[in-house]
Amino acid sequence: MSSMPAIGTKAPPFSLPGDSGKTISLASFAGKKLVLYFYPKDDTSGCTAEAKDFNALRAEFQAAGAEIVGVSPDSPKSHDKFRAKYDLAFPLVSDESKAMLEAYGVWVEKSMYGRKYMGVERTTFLVGPDGSILNIWNKVRVPGHAEEVLKATRAA
Repeated sequence: MSSMPAIGTKAPPFSLPGDSGKTISLASFAGKKLVLYFYPKDDTSGCTAEAKDFNALRAEFQAAGAEIVGVSPDSPKSHDKFRAKYDLAFPLVSDESKAMLEAYGVWVEKSMYGRKYMGVERTTFLVGPDGSILNIWNKVRVPGHAEEVLKATRAA
C-alpha cells in the first residue's frame, strides 16, 4: 500500500486499457482539467449511482473545461458492459494490475463484518491542466458528490 499523493503535487502518470479497446493515459488530458474518480466495482449500487451522477453532469464538467474518467480494477470487458448498460459518455480505465490504484493510494485494507480485505477506497482527484492535483475527496459518500466536484471544478 502506498500513500496518497498530496494536493499540489503532480498526478502519477498512467497509461492503461480503457473501454472500447482504447488506451487511456494522463498525458492525453494535458491542458484540460481532469476529474479522476476511483470506484470499487462496475454495476454495484453505489458505483452505478456515482457513474450516473457524473454522467448526468458531463456537459457541465465539459463547460468548466474538464473531462471525467472512472477507474476500477474491473476488466475492459466489464467496463464495456457497464458503459453500455447505463449509456455512460465518459471513459472507464481498467487497472487489473492495481498499479495505478497503488500509485494514487486508493488500494487499501478495508473491513466488512470483521473480515479484512484489500479494495478500492472511493476517491476522486481533480487534476489541473498542468497535471498537478488541485483537490482530493476521499472516503466519498455518493449522494451529492458529483455536484460538489463540479462546484470545485468550476472554481479551479
